[in-house]
Amino acid sequence: MSTDLQLQPAACATLQRWHQFIEAQDLRQLPELLHPQAVFRSPMAHTPYPGAPMVNLILNTVLQVFEDFAYHRELASADGLSVVLEFSARVGERELKGIDMIRFDETGKIVEFEVMIRPMSGLQALGEEMGRRLAPFLAGKPA
Repeated sequence: MSTDLQLQPAACATLQRWHQFIEAQDLRQLPELLHPQAVFRSPMAHTPYPGAPMVNLILNTVLQVFEDFAYHRELASADGLSVVLEFSARVGERELKGIDMIRFDETGKIVEFEVMIRPMSGLQALGEEMGRRLAPFLAGKPA
C-alpha cells in the first residue's frame, strides 16, 4: 500500500514501518514506534488505555484475532501528524470494516491509536474475543 501522503517525514517513516509489520503479521518491533505515553482508544471501551505497554499488548492481540485483515484507503490530516486508515477484516464468521486513526508526534512516535468499527455484530464479535484473550492480563495474571 502506498504511503505517499502529505505526512511529515518522521510520521511517514513510522507509517511505512507499521505497514511492513502488518504485512509480515509480526508486531515484535512495535514498541520502537510507540511513544512511552501512547494511548489506545478502543471502540468497546469508554476510557482510553494509557501507556506503550498496553497499546502494544492490545495491538498484538487484535492482530491475532483478525482474519483476512486488509487496509484499503489512507487519509492524512492537514498538519501531517495524523492518518486515517480504512480496513476490513473478519472475526470468525463476522465481517467488519473500520478505521484506525493514528496520531504521531514530531519525532514520528505513535502517541494515539484510536479504532472505530462497524457493524455492531462485527464489533461485538471482536469485543468478545479480545475480552477472552485479555482477561488473564486484565485480572493481573499471566496470559
